[in-house]
Amino acid sequence: MNSQYQKYDTNNNLLPPAIFIMGPTASGKTDLAIELRQNFPVELISVDSALIYRGMDIGTAKPDAAILEAAPHCLIDIRDPSEIYSVAQFRDDALVEMQRIHETGRIPVLVGGTMLYYRALQYGLAKLPNADPVIRQALLEESKQITWKGLHQRLAQCDPQSAERIHVNDAQRIQRALEVYEITGIPLSQHHQDAKQNACPYNLLKIGLLPEERSWLHERIARRFQIMLEQGFLDEVERLYERGNLSIDLPAIRAVGYRQAWEYISGNIDFNTMQERAIVATRQLAKRQITWLRSEKELNVFNAQNSNLSSINQRVDAFLSSQR
Repeated sequence: MNSQYQKYDTNNNLLPPAIFIMGPTASGKTDLAIELRQNFPVELISVDSALIYRGMDIGTAKPDAAILEAAPHCLIDIRDPSEIYSVAQFRDDALVEMQRIHETGRIPVLVGGTMLYYRALQYGLAKLPNADPVIRQALLEESKQITWKGLHQRLAQCDPQSAERIHVNDAQRIQRALEVYEITGIPLSQHHQDAKQNACPYNLLKIGLLPEERSWLHERIARRFQIMLEQGFLDEVERLYERGNLSIDLPAIRAVGYRQAWEYISGNIDFNTMQERAIVATRQLAKRQITWLRSEKELNVFNAQNSNLSSINQRVDAFLSSQR
């Protein structure tokens, strides 16, 4: 038994296992997840803020019907594009699915690139109050009198942990930290500490697919967008546009690729501009995902440019064996 993978809760109970497959867009996460499903007793859960929407298939690179029949993914096609789906809703839904999978004797594998979803699932969410315009305006007016540096000094008195983390010139975060304290009487740092009590109750094996060369990923992104266009991506977006109840302000339509296609169909930009902006926006998304992943703790990194299937299968096998 390989004890290095074992983790226990506060009552010394062995935590059930779960696997994360994380990586930037177009890095091969879905293919790896399907491979694991063929080799291990696992079920798949999507961690993607665009795949949740029905009718948004081509531009999200959603697995097709044949793949989903052979390797079903939970949390795909669960919302209409007109609906808003919060991070908190994802966390609740994912935990329900993980428990269901665990109770069947199988292992949940979560696969996708929405890093904020992963963070909420791993570390919980602080239950913070909504913005208070009166308090915000009062703090803004006070900043004109004593400067944000002065407000930062006040923050250091009521919430030294937040003050240490927030830069003295970061007006927005200083304002929010003081606002939370004014409303609740509890320091923002304590809210975040309390959220950790709701951390994911699973022993996680986190697999990260990261390319050694950024140019490799850029080529894949550009090629994939061309394939999407050939598959009828613009027709898909036009159907959404013609519904009449959707707008570019909705999270679904702001998704990478859809926003640019929407602008093209609206007549605001030409085809070449749409294509260029969509590819650039996807590359920028990938860059943010990579930056996030490089700060991810306990991440088992594999080169996305090579299959690494044997090495990954060995790592997963050792992890699951340690739980028996």
